[in-house]
Amino acid sequence: MEGSDHMAKGLARFMGAQDMTVGSPVKKLIQFSIPLLIGNLAQQLYNTVDTVVVGRFVGKTALAAVGSTGVIVNLTVGIFTGLAAGAVVVIAQRYGARMGEDVHKSVHTAMLLSILMGAFFMIVGFLLTPWALRAMNTTEDALPGAILYLRVYFLGMIPNLVYNMGTAVLRAVGDSRRPLYFLMAASLCNIVLDLLLVVVFHLGVLGVAIATVASQLLSAVLVVLSLTRAEGASFQLFPRSLTIHPQPSQAILRVGVPTALQSVMYNASNIVIQASINSFGTDAVAAWTAYGKMDVIFWMTITAMAQSITTFAGQNYGAGEYERLKKGVRVSVAMTACFTVLLSTAFF
Repeated sequence: MEGSDHMAKGLARFMGAQDMTVGSPVKKLIQFSIPLLIGNLAQQLYNTVDTVVVGRFVGKTALAAVGSTGVIVNLTVGIFTGLAAGAVVVIAQRYGARMGEDVHKSVHTAMLLSILMGAFFMIVGFLLTPWALRAMNTTEDALPGAILYLRVYFLGMIPNLVYNMGTAVLRAVGDSRRPLYFLMAASLCNIVLDLLLVVVFHLGVLGVAIATVASQLLSAVLVVLSLTRAEGASFQLFPRSLTIHPQPSQAILRVGVPTALQSVMYNASNIVIQASINSFGTDAVAAWTAYGKMDVIFWMTITAMAQSITTFAGQNYGAGEYERLKKGVRVSVAMTACFTVLLSTAFF
């Protein structure tokens, strides 16, 4: 009972969170997925702005340089998203079951894992960048810019992972609005810095890379502030309480690692494709980069639906609402099928 009272007080003070175990499954999934979809599209917008600014004000070689790094960036993002999915499942189940203390331990375990893994990827990525780009047959004229961009990107790994894990915590408790606000702020920051550093200060690829890392840092700061100020909620973040608790960490990795490996396999095939396209020269790479910005819009939409059902399923599983969980899955599949047909038709 004490845990339930604690949760209720937390919800009252942190109105972004919502209970997915009550109300219409269709309404809950739509309400939850729309901010996620808008956020994903906003993220794609600022990625597209990177491409437009580089292609317009620097040239096709710089565009090819940034484009050559895309599959490696997507590979790392896929790994982070997979690990964050593990946190969503674990935290959502405990949140749905009203296990306040377990939610607290899971949140602090997840956030410390993100810092440690961010540091690991920062060091390894920075050191292996030249080797990875050469192994992908990156064109010689694009190689220097690609190495520069990717190394700066890897220097921002810790805030990148902290943001992804922090928003995973928010999604797990049913809050998809705050991640949207943070992403929109980061998008605006990225766009302004892109124009300032590239157009005004003529920093080229370096300017785009700095703008990307700065926007990631801003989003990480915003999500951490949001969690630390969720007073009374079981998911409130206390920096001094960051600890790797054995049970939550095992549960997070048990779900997160297979999900991350699934993404790795998908992106590994894209690396092979990118390496083949690189052999055709700078023009082909630049064209492929431009196409990829449209293709990813489709996947952003489907990802929003996947994130929605993950939270819905987690909370209802934790609460023992198995029939409601099954109904939510059927609704989610139907909605995803409709989105797929509409988007495929529009793009064709």
